[in-house]
Amino acid sequence: MAFASDTRTIALPLGNRFSAWVAQVQAARAKRKVYNITFNELSALSNAELADIGLNRSMIKSVARSAADNI
Repeated sequence: MAFASDTRTIALPLGNRFSAWVAQVQAARAKRKVYNITFNELSALSNAELADIGLNRSMIKSVARSAADNI
């Protein structure tokens, strides 16, 4: 038995590709901003304050990354 598949790509006009690229850059910058703000704010807390909210210092990067991924 033979199978045939037809794969086609649709090339977007240059203007659309540029707009998509700009949107990706803006989204990446927004995520980075959320990451930096979250990381800096959590880093400024004392170990006791972090423990009060159920975190420790080793979790700061992953919490900041999670916050950035959720925007």
